[in-house]
Amino acid sequence: MAIFKGAGVAIVTPMKENYEVNYEKLEELINFQIDNGTDAIIIAGTTGESSTLSMEEHREVIKAAVRFVKGRVPVVAGTGSNATKTAIQLTKEAEEDGADAALIVTPYYNKATQAGLIQHYGMIADETKLPIILYNVPGRTGCNLMPETVAELVKTKSNIVGLKEATGNMAQASKTMALCDGNLEMYSGEDGLVVPLLSIGGIGVISVISNIAPKQTHDMVASFLNGDVETARKLQLKALPVVDALFSEVNPIPVKKALNLMGMEVGSLRPPLCDMGEANAKVLEAAMKEYGLL
Repeated sequence: MAIFKGAGVAIVTPMKENYEVNYEKLEELINFQIDNGTDAIIIAGTTGESSTLSMEEHREVIKAAVRFVKGRVPVVAGTGSNATKTAIQLTKEAEEDGADAALIVTPYYNKATQAGLIQHYGMIADETKLPIILYNVPGRTGCNLMPETVAELVKTKSNIVGLKEATGNMAQASKTMALCDGNLEMYSGEDGLVVPLLSIGGIGVISVISNIAPKQTHDMVASFLNGDVETARKLQLKALPVVDALFSEVNPIPVKKALNLMGMEVGSLRPPLCDMGEANAKVLEAAMKEYGLL
């Protein structure tokens, strides 16, 4: 049984003026998402600024998400690290604290070999009963999880069940699906390629745009999965200008700006990330107005 099918939101971590996590606002955001059809909450991932959370904050943010969701949808905890021991610790803590699954990004900066990646994920899988979604985003990590490696992990570790595919390479994604022979739950990690990924057997998206357009993103995936490909296609194409604007600067800079433009008051970003440039912010605002969000 899939961890979830549909649109999961890679939710932001709201901050106060002093850069502390704003838990009251996080609860508001989670309720907004669930009320608008989001199928899963992905907490403490890239969009959640996990790289600037302390180990203690990382755990507390995941615990808070579980507490706020109250079992209404699955909670997928981002527990990746470039140190295998740290990833194991984060994953075990997420399991203890009630998360439903773990999203584990490839080790960043280290540039592990494929053999190293098999060892890394295998060691984590052996230490938890949580279902694991691999996360391949080489543009950020400098490390590409190859199709053969994914297939090996899925074949040898029963709790490695999914992949967040964010290479932007449809040929690689297709080969991965072929080698896994129906045993992989693939989620798009690219908001601009959701429908194409669904067409090769994907079952959903782990989405940035869902932060500001949860219903539209849910409806796009649901339409495709229910056989209405034309509606899904139209919703995908309509969202593209907003998607482009959301990635005009490094994520999550634009999406936090977008939420603040909508009056959601999610605060600023932790350094070294900084506020969005004025020119790109104007493009984002225009795209959101055209899409009907402002």
